[in-house]
Parts: sequence; structure tokens; C-alpha cells
Amino acid sequence: MVLTEVKRFRIIGEIKKGKTLVPFTVQYDAIRQDHATQRLYSEMGSRHRARRFEIMIKSVQEVAVDVPASDK
Repeated sequence: MVLTEVKRFRIIGEIKKGKTLVPFTVQYDAIRQDHATQRLYSEMGSRHRARRFEIMIKSVQEVAVDVPASDK
């Protein structure tokens, strides 16, 4: 049995709505970076009615997942 490690990704970018650019920073837990970006496109499209070409991703970074010490 192979267990995969879930990572946390921080995605920074902008949504173009009309003539304005709305900046965003979101974090998603995913196994791979492309899974996190696909979730971003899905949720931003749903919440903000933004199409994929209106969403501009500036950077995707893997960040450390904080694990509470009380979980044993």
C-alpha cells in the first residue's frame, strides 16, 4: 500500500474583471501542484464567475503544513 503525502500550496495571482485587476492569495491542500491550480480555477469560476483566461496565476509555492502538537 502506497501512501501519498498531501502538501499545502499557496497560489498568488489576479483576476481580471472588466478593466480592474483583483489580487488574490489562496491556499489549498493537494497531492500535486496541478491539482491545486485546477481547484483554484474551479472555485474562482464558481465564486467570482471568472473564466480561466481571466485568472492570472503569478506564483505557486509549496508551504509547510502546521500540525498541532495535541494530535497524537
